Amino acid sequence: MAESVWSDWFPVLRWARGYGRGQLGGDLTAAAVVTLLLIPQALAYAVLAGMPPVTGLYASIVPMAVYALMCSSNVLGPGPTALRSVMSAAAVGAVVTPGGDAFIATSAVLAVLVGVALLVMGALRMGFMAHFLSQPVLAGFITAGGLLIAMSQVGHLLGVPLASGDALAFARSLIARAGDAHGLTLAVGAASIVAMVVARRWGRMALTRLAIPAAVADVLVKAAPLLVMAAAIGAAHAFDAPARGVAVVGDIPRGLPGLSVAPLLTVPWTTVQALLLPALLIAAMTFVEQISIAQSMAARRGERLDANAEMRAMGAANVAAGLTGAFAIGASFARTTVVAESGGRTPAAGLYTAVLLALAALLLTPWLRALPMAVLAAVVLVSLGSLLDWASFRRNWHYSRADFAAQALTFVATLLVDLVSGLMVGVLASLALHLWRSSHPHIAVVGNVAGTEHYRNVRRHDVITHPHLLGLRVDESLFFANVHHLEQRIDAELAAQPAIRDVILQCTAVNDIDASALQVLTALNDRLRQRGVRLHLSEVKGPVMDRLRRSDFLQRLSGHIYLTHHQAVQALRAPPPDA
Repeated sequence: MAESVWSDWFPVLRWARGYGRGQLGGDLTAAAVVTLLLIPQALAYAVLAGMPPVTGLYASIVPMAVYALMCSSNVLGPGPTALRSVMSAAAVGAVVTPGGDAFIATSAVLAVLVGVALLVMGALRMGFMAHFLSQPVLAGFITAGGLLIAMSQVGHLLGVPLASGDALAFARSLIARAGDAHGLTLAVGAASIVAMVVARRWGRMALTRLAIPAAVADVLVKAAPLLVMAAAIGAAHAFDAPARGVAVVGDIPRGLPGLSVAPLLTVPWTTVQALLLPALLIAAMTFVEQISIAQSMAARRGERLDANAEMRAMGAANVAAGLTGAFAIGASFARTTVVAESGGRTPAAGLYTAVLLALAALLLTPWLRALPMAVLAAVVLVSLGSLLDWASFRRNWHYSRADFAAQALTFVATLLVDLVSGLMVGVLASLALHLWRSSHPHIAVVGNVAGTEHYRNVRRHDVITHPHLLGLRVDESLFFANVHHLEQRIDAELAAQPAIRDVILQCTAVNDIDASALQVLTALNDRLRQRGVRLHLSEVKGPVMDRLRRSDFLQRLSGHIYLTHHQAVQALRAPPPDA
């Protein structure tokens, strides 16, 4: 039993037993490719989070190793992500002035809070929470987040400070400061964007035409951001870019991150309390995004996935990020795809990546001081393509106007207020949409399909009905918010058809009847009896019947309970004597 618990929390105890040369080659290759991709992203996303660039590497070393030991996915790529970084910056920036040690410490506290929330949810096996955010709402939030991320980087491209907390503030500051743009900075950023886009779209084809092996060409294309960074650093040194007004990264501490609680203890308790709600929202969104990526990849590879283990692993990785002075992290679809396509076989690829990133932190940081900030902004902007899902707006408009409304509301709230408020609006919109749909259940008048025992909607099929019988199919469980809708529908049908003497509720889709609904049904039964109308139930599910037996409803019911709707109609199709 104890061994099972340990292996549940640390799946490495299972997969490491069969690890051998068959997995080693693929994992090492995947680690090398991901490292080339992650170094520029880590630096850029740290700046996006309002943190020193080196903390992007810190957020990728220990957290990635911890995740690899506890995860159930063989290829998921954790680490800094654009959306998580900007959410961290927004949440921390709301309670602490950006820049300085206090901002760094508070960002680390937020990462710990996100991690603790995920660990607690994982320990309580709350993986089902992955479905609490609807896909339209999530798509609206992520698309708006992608735009806010782009806005936050325009200032670095232009070489002027711009407000980027919301779309209106950005537009006002852009109009006011566009004329102050620094030409050389803009040229550096634009050239970097063009180089990376060209490499991404046509690099592989061009390299293969030069007889370069496809595998090598693929690695070079994925390393394009790193190559652009190296070229920019060289050009910055050659032309003394800082002296010409081009903002650069500056000095980056050399060495590995250390584990320390002391900086976190300097954050006031009131600040921690203010971060609790943002931390819960970030944790929920992190897991929804993570499990969506992990499940799609596991299905593609025919592998099993433990949602609760994934939640615990990402939680522990975020705690590790906070304790090493970094910021909140999440899952990256791009890095996950790279791991899979590069031959990654087991979570050991994450361990090897952590080692390579540690070497980068030890050896490369002195060379990064001359890296132009415009190049990091270009790296962020080029990576935003996967976040902007405009097609989903069109799909939801055609498929479901209600889903489109929730998506649009989330999108607008995120753009015009801030990320945390936008996500909160999205959660509330999801719940409100669910309650609205549940409170307006589909109720169909049903009749018999000739020659069968099937009953279908009279508006959709040519069916047999009886003037004194009303068959209603309720396509939803009955609870306090929707039972009055059923009551009103029955009253309307009786007013339109005075000859009705028996009402049969077909309960095929009724999985529950709560106490409020039971009380309304009891009152409805008594009122119908006074009008000379009997109430019957058909096809009541076992668990629902068990609960009804614990009440006096069955004793007070004016009609009967029938096993099938067809049996009810057959028993009641003859008009009552007084009809």
